[in-house]
Parts: sequence; structure tokens; C-alpha cells
Amino acid sequence: MEFIDYAGMHAMLKQTVDRYGDNSAYKWFTEPGQTDSVTWNQFYGQVRKVGKSLMALGVGKGDKVNILSYSRYQWVLCDMGIASIGAVTVGIYQSNLPKDVRYIVDHSDAVVIFAEDNAQLAKLMEIRAEIPDIRKVVLFSGDEPADDWVISFEGFLALGKDVADADFDSRADAVTSSDPAGIVYTSGTTGVPKGAVLTHDNITFTAQSVKGSTNISEGEEVFLFLPLAHVFARTCVYATLLTGCATTFTRSMDTIVEDIGAASPHWFASVPRIYEKVYSKVISGAEAKGGAALKIFRWACEVGEAVSDCKLNKQPIPFGLGIKYALANKLVFSKVKAALGGRVKWCISGAAPLNPSIARFFHAADILILEGIGMTENTSFTNLNRYDSYRFGWVGPPGPGIEQKLADDGEVMYRGRNVMKEYYKMPEETAETITPDGWLYTGDLGEIDSENFLKITGRKKDLIITAGGKNIAPSAIEGVIATSKYINQICIIGDKRKFLSALVTIDPDNVPEWAQARGISFDSLEALMANDKVQAMIEREVAMKNKEFASFETIKKITIVPEFTIENGLLTPTMKLKKNVAIAQYEEAINAMYSDD
Repeated sequence: MEFIDYAGMHAMLKQTVDRYGDNSAYKWFTEPGQTDSVTWNQFYGQVRKVGKSLMALGVGKGDKVNILSYSRYQWVLCDMGIASIGAVTVGIYQSNLPKDVRYIVDHSDAVVIFAEDNAQLAKLMEIRAEIPDIRKVVLFSGDEPADDWVISFEGFLALGKDVADADFDSRADAVTSSDPAGIVYTSGTTGVPKGAVLTHDNITFTAQSVKGSTNISEGEEVFLFLPLAHVFARTCVYATLLTGCATTFTRSMDTIVEDIGAASPHWFASVPRIYEKVYSKVISGAEAKGGAALKIFRWACEVGEAVSDCKLNKQPIPFGLGIKYALANKLVFSKVKAALGGRVKWCISGAAPLNPSIARFFHAADILILEGIGMTENTSFTNLNRYDSYRFGWVGPPGPGIEQKLADDGEVMYRGRNVMKEYYKMPEETAETITPDGWLYTGDLGEIDSENFLKITGRKKDLIITAGGKNIAPSAIEGVIATSKYINQICIIGDKRKFLSALVTIDPDNVPEWAQARGISFDSLEALMANDKVQAMIEREVAMKNKEFASFETIKKITIVPEFTIENGLLTPTMKLKKNVAIAQYEEAINAMYSDD
């Protein structure tokens, strides 16, 4: 495909505005089931207001501006306003603790912060003395305090009323494709977060490569609930901006199910955990009904899998099977699709491995999940299965304009205009990550077949080498174990040990239901965790999943522990487990599992 060499994100936005000006651009919920929206023309007018108001605050080219907020319309609006005047967006997860917020604000050299609400403002007030370079905090919503340091969003937009249009245009025209547009901080699973500097060209190129790899069409609508501080969500936004699609924002992580039904999108992107949760809920619901309903559900799944096989092998669906599938769809699968709004054509899964069995289940239900891969350092996009060419358990071929290869040790490497400029203020780390001729080390291990499809086999830093010399990539095993409706999270241990063990957390909904059905009394999840019958049940679940693995890959012992969360320091804001922290925290319990070793 041919790429347009945009001068910057503003130029890409202006092209979309000129093409689709009166079409709907963004929607958000004003109350359950009710949305407000803006057209592309209205959005662009507001982008200019944001840019002018930042100019009124003295934000210059290259200055850093933080956005401390969950995903919402104002996030995208401010991001485009920041980029349009040559400043640099630095997102911060709304789930970050004050000390983590302080690190990013300080390290990024930010001068202005957009804060979601009073809860986020409270974090900034707590660290105010430690971030003296912040000139102003702009509050998206909530009560504006009597403090000159803080201004409401409405008050902020009024600051630029005296800035001339010509001055804004001059700033926008001065932006070049090689200028930084954003700094995205990595999740920090090992060590401090690093700020990946993404240029305007990184972003506009990647948006085009995504478009060239997908089936996004004009007039379609997308639903967004991923956090925009994560570049995965941002890349989806930029791709939809390029194609002129309308994006609807969820109200919160707690309202996704209700909001996606009301939004009725044609497609959406998610991390695997959401698909796993939906899968678990569907299976649990069918099993809870039991009797004839469960038999019908299982029959429908068998029919759906047969149809899935035909599609995967690109074979016609036999007439009789088609009749059965129409009935299975009416009785079972239509309900799954209705829960997602009824119009979903396909979905994207990224940021972590998706268990192939879950992808197969959704495919059987006529919902195609296209798995892909990317990382912060390559604008969160390198590979994606195609709408008309896909495999479950693989992340597909690279996008147009992106090269891939394997290093001698099997590490996946990429080269292309999607690769970041550098790590901010970390030249040594940059040199270790990008070769002189532009190849990016990913830390992923993989295999590439004759059709250039990539399969990820593990992470170099997570690779377990047992005392017996067996090399084991734990992520695939963890993905299979996590399909149990009774297991919420899992951390596999076994490096330099004779066998694999695991720390597991129990599902907070299904395990209590299981216990109640068996007359087990409890007053908390902690009580269930300590219950011998629950322990035995979880061990049986693991033993059943173990059947899918070679003997040396099976988990021999488990310890049930409390949920891994951001608050207890065991999860990153992108919900990745800090394995080294978990292993250190539960060292005594882990050693107990190997007491006979």
C-alpha cells in the first residue's frame, strides 16, 4: 500500500475533517443508554480551542502536558489539541498511586496537567510540593476548589479566546513529522517505567498500517473502554480518526457491559481478560441452568465448532450443518451477540496472549476475534490476523510497511516507521533496545512460518529453566489454567526448581456460588481461600487443565493467595503481573511447596 507522509497529526485530522466534516465523530454517555455527540467539524473547532488555551498558558513547542484520566472524550480532544501546537502528550493511568504519578510528572518535565476529577486532583494535591514546574491543573469534571493552581475545563477553554486563529495555524504548520507527539511510559513490570518517545510520523504511519490490516469501513462505529494512557487504545483512536469512524466511550470499567449493548458497535478492541470474563460468564450461566438448557448449549457449541472448522479451512458449510447452525444461532449464539450490541463484525485482542480455545468459542458464536501484537516501543502495532486470513494462537503477519525477523536466539525484532524515536532521557537503554540499523528488540520469543505469520512462544525474561534443564514459557500454560471459571489469576513458578508450582487467586463470583451450592459456610473470600474443600476443588481444576500439557509442563502444587491488584503493588496499570514482586512477597509460601524437594 502507499503511505501518505503527513506533516503531523493535525494534518491527518484536517484531512478527515475535510472528508467527513458533518459525520458523527465521538459519542459519550450522558446517562445510561443516552449519548451526546460531536461531528468532525465540531471536534476540530474544539481542538483549536484547546490548542489556543494551551498557548495562552505559555505551552511551547516540545513542552510536555500530562493527562491523568480514564478514557473519555476530553482525553482525545486534549491529546489532539496538544499535538496540533507541537506540544507533547504524556498520559498517566487514573489507577496510578500518587508516588507513581509524581515519578511520571517529574520525569517527563510536564508543565500542565489535565485531571479527570476530584479523586485525581487529590493525588496531585498530595504531591504538589514535589511537582513545582506544573503551572496549572485543568479539571475535566468535579468541584473546582478556590485555588489559582486549578481551573475548570470550561474556564480553561475560555483562556484562548484572545489568541488569533493565525497564531494557532502558525504553530500547527511548524510541526514536522519527526517531532515528538507523545511520551508513553511502559508498565514497569521490572524496574522503573521508561518513557517511549513517539513522533508524529510514528503515529500517522501506524494509523495507516492498521487501516491497511483491517476491515474498518466508513460509517462504522467503535466502542472504546481501554485506558488511553495505554498506547494500544491510542492507536485504535488514531486509526478510527484516519478512517472517519465514530467512537463511543464507556462511562467506566464497571459499566462496560451495559454501555456496549447501548453503543452497538461494529468492532472494538480489548485485552484478553475481558474475553475471558465473558467466556466464563457464558459457561457459568449455561451450567447454572442445567438440564435441557445445558444440553442445548453444548449441542450449539458442537455445531458452532464444526462451522468454525469450515471457515478456518476455507471450506463451504454443508447444507445440513448450515440449517443446524441457524438454529444454534437463534437459540444460543444470538444472545451472546446481543450482549455486545448485535452488530459486532469482529474484535481485536492484544496486549497479552489470548487462549486459542476462547477465540474458538467466540468464532463458533460468529464473533471473530483477531489477535495481534504490539508494544509501547513500536506504537503498539506490528502484527494482526486479517479479517479474511486468520489463525487462532498466532498474532498474524506484520502490518504494511513493517519488517520482522528473529534474532539468533529466537527473539522477535521489528523495523519500520512505527518504532519509537528513543526512551526519554535514557540513551543507554535506547541503545540496548534499538540497533544502529533500526531493528527493535522486543523481548518476545517466537516463530515465523512460510506465510510470514508470527507465533509468540514466550517472553525471554519470563522463560523458566527447570532444574532438569527444560525450557518452559509460562504464559501459554497460564492462559489455559485461567480458562477455569474458578481461577481468577495465576503466577507460575519453577525456575531452577524440579517442577512447576503456582500462586493462584480464586474467582470472586463463581467460587462463592460453588461453596453455597455445597453448604459450605463462609463470611469472606479469605475464609474460602483457607477452606480445605475449596483447595481440593482448585487442585482438581488445575489437574484437569494439566492434561493439555507435557509432564514437565504440568503444575504439581498450588497455593491460593489474595487477588493481585494495583493497590497491593502486584499489578501494573495495564494489569500485567509483577512476577518478581509476587515471588518475593510469597517467598515463604513458595518454598513450602518445595519443602520436599
